[in-house]
Amino acid sequence: MSALSPVDRLRAQALFSDHHPWLLGRLHDRLRNRAQAEDMASETFVQVIGSERLASIEQPRAFLTTVAKRVLYEFWRRRDLERAYCAALEQLPEIHVPSAEDRALLLESLERIAQALDGLSDKARHAFLLSQLDGLTYQEIADHIGVSHGMVRKYMAQGWRACTLATL
Repeated sequence: MSALSPVDRLRAQALFSDHHPWLLGRLHDRLRNRAQAEDMASETFVQVIGSERLASIEQPRAFLTTVAKRVLYEFWRRRDLERAYCAALEQLPEIHVPSAEDRALLLESLERIAQALDGLSDKARHAFLLSQLDGLTYQEIADHIGVSHGMVRKYMAQGWRACTLATL
């Protein structure tokens, strides 16, 4: 919190002391795991205090709820991604199973790619996934989502650009 002005530091301290127990309770009710709830509450406050909107928060609990929902969504998305990856690994012959270090690196890359794809429009993300996961041609994708072949090409370029930037 050293980058905060003295006034913002006081605001952050008041926000935390006034609302941390409440947020922790809400997260614990959702997660049923105290340690995870504490992690999610901490991450929520880190994001809120690091935001430029700290001084303009009029309804702290509503704002904290919104940020906490995003934090939970990312947590659940990462957990689901890890589960899907582990399930895919179980299908591999033993000789092809990556080491623990390689698995960690691959999961990290998958997470960055998933986050990058989340930054695309719904249609661009859908088009990219239809191509890469379902093997559809550009024309099949265009017909499926109701856009032109040229638009699918643009969506694919956006998807590849996002994936490339995510893995650099």
